[in-house]
Amino acid sequence: MSIVEIKQQAEQKMQQSVDSFKHSLTKIRTGRANPGLLDTIQIDYYGSMVPLSQVANVSLLDARTISVSPWEKGMSAKIEKAIRDSDLGLNPAAQGDLIRVPMPAMTEERRKELTKVVRSEGEHGKVIVRNLRRDANDSVKKLVKEKLASEDDERRSQEEIQKFTDRFIVEVDKLVSGKEHDIMAV
Repeated sequence: MSIVEIKQQAEQKMQQSVDSFKHSLTKIRTGRANPGLLDTIQIDYYGSMVPLSQVANVSLLDARTISVSPWEKGMSAKIEKAIRDSDLGLNPAAQGDLIRVPMPAMTEERRKELTKVVRSEGEHGKVIVRNLRRDANDSVKKLVKEKLASEDDERRSQEEIQKFTDRFIVEVDKLVSGKEHDIMAV
């Protein structure tokens, strides 16, 4: 593997870890409704468990209400039960074929707890990015040790790896501060 391939692979893995971090942030509930909040809910659909998005249309009615429109009439009760039984603390209400999922107001204490969770997730994301940097630098050092690259190449590649590591860490920090702002907005 060449230095260029090592850098590309490290950058791709860092991007994947940041994308994974973004996805994990959608699961943390703010005061506002977000259709992505229901992405983790699985529904029993004729004996197999499938994501909610595969059996219903999930959209926003307003800033604090998610609407779920099942594609089959018989699925309403199962969807409502699955949302109620999830660990999200939501209480759906059926209105004909439409299921309304109002977002309960959050207390100040709960908001502060969630910001701590977001910060801890952010730190975890940054640790993953730093570990990927270390792995990439170790791979480059191994190439130098095997005399497949020069020490100058090693120094240059470490600087480049550090630059995109810094870029991804700044991106994680921006995501954390944006989510904290969403959580603390009343």
